[in-house]
Amino acid sequence: MSRSAHPAGPRYADVLPEGHYTAPPADLNALDARVWSRTVDRDAEGVVTVGGIGVKQLAEEFGTPAYFLDEDDFRARCRAWRDAFGPDADVFYAGKAFLSRAIVRWLHEEGLNLDVCSGGELATALDAGMPAERIALHGNNKSTEEITRAVEAGVGRIVLDSFQEIVRVAHIAERLGKRQRVQIRVTVGVEAHTHEFIATAHEDQKFGLPLAGGQAAEAVRRALKLDGLELIGIHSHIGSQIFDTSGFEVAAHRVVQLLAEVRDEHGIELPEIDLGGGLGIAYTPDDDPREPREIAAALRDIVTRECAASGLAVPRISVEPGRAIVGPTAFTLYEVGTVKELPGLRTYVSVDGGMSDNIRTALYDADYSVALASRTSTAEPMLTRVVGKHCESGDIVVRDAFLPADVAPGDLLAVPATGAYCRSMASNYNHALRPPVVAVTDGEARVIVRRETEEDLLRLDVG
Repeated sequence: MSRSAHPAGPRYADVLPEGHYTAPPADLNALDARVWSRTVDRDAEGVVTVGGIGVKQLAEEFGTPAYFLDEDDFRARCRAWRDAFGPDADVFYAGKAFLSRAIVRWLHEEGLNLDVCSGGELATALDAGMPAERIALHGNNKSTEEITRAVEAGVGRIVLDSFQEIVRVAHIAERLGKRQRVQIRVTVGVEAHTHEFIATAHEDQKFGLPLAGGQAAEAVRRALKLDGLELIGIHSHIGSQIFDTSGFEVAAHRVVQLLAEVRDEHGIELPEIDLGGGLGIAYTPDDDPREPREIAAALRDIVTRECAASGLAVPRISVEPGRAIVGPTAFTLYEVGTVKELPGLRTYVSVDGGMSDNIRTALYDADYSVALASRTSTAEPMLTRVVGKHCESGDIVVRDAFLPADVAPGDLLAVPATGAYCRSMASNYNHALRPPVVAVTDGEARVIVRRETEEDLLRLDVG
């Protein structure tokens, strides 16, 4: 069976007012290409496959829950972003989405740069061989140790996030006899259409220095006076899971205005502008993300137009896709444990993972899709809530989903688009063991992050 797409149906607001789900698809066995990685399919027996391997075989070999990452799809997405922006721009993969040594090697091989935001991410990047000059260090509260290691290693840029950090980075760089390349992160007052906790460009939040009130301009003044810093540009990030570029247009307009003010006051034109990341992916068939080439063309046109209006040379553009690269490349595989019907409401389908391997539903009210993966079914669609095994009523994996009415213990369910922020935000809540990440390509599967064991948990408990 090949993959197929189906139109989204009307919402069932009259059934449940929260309306997180659409009408059941015409074919529950179809795999909508918008939410699955490129090599996912069903075989002749109806079993979902990835990279040519069926999930039954994968579950038997690697257990459940587990994340299965389509390496071919990941590499293809890296190339798509690299090619869309071309040699005159920089694409930094946002490591916070998911990072491992294998991921770093793939990024290096596919020509992408890497954005890290902690000492641990920096250590992973350096250990896996990413050239330091292709690394950017982010964070609103970088420690002295993290900054020192970054400067010693020779990272290509540090994104400054506060007045104190401007002085701190300059002092460390001077002490080490270096001149560190830096950008200043500014908040531009653009409200991205996203969840409050992941909208990052309004002024009342922890990231960046506001344009309003002149703090960003003052940060430029201070950075330019310090011998340990080489100010190369301005950084702006307006949020996450964004599906259009209208917010970037307003942000670019305001950032270019700052560049013009810098030119007029200091007589220099800063050579770079980083527009951040945050481009969305399809978690459900209702989501409609744009292709990298469309995004690149739109952002380039926006910056070019704004610079022309201000009489500025067009700076080198950087972007930071993380979720947009790794998010669609992986799915999480679960085994059904219990099925509990609540007549007149819905059926609860409990799986062997939950909020310890995907906190996003509980944290952001995120929507996901789900498919019966170990077989096909001709049973009628049944409204379900896929939940985990943790001692929390909010332990929800997929809030509202249609599954075949004959779903039963032992079945395998696959939740697509879990490559970003699932393993990287995973926890040991209830002393759960964090799942492995298994890379699959061309009929071969290999662990790139192993499953935790009880020995791992007990080794940390020194009491």
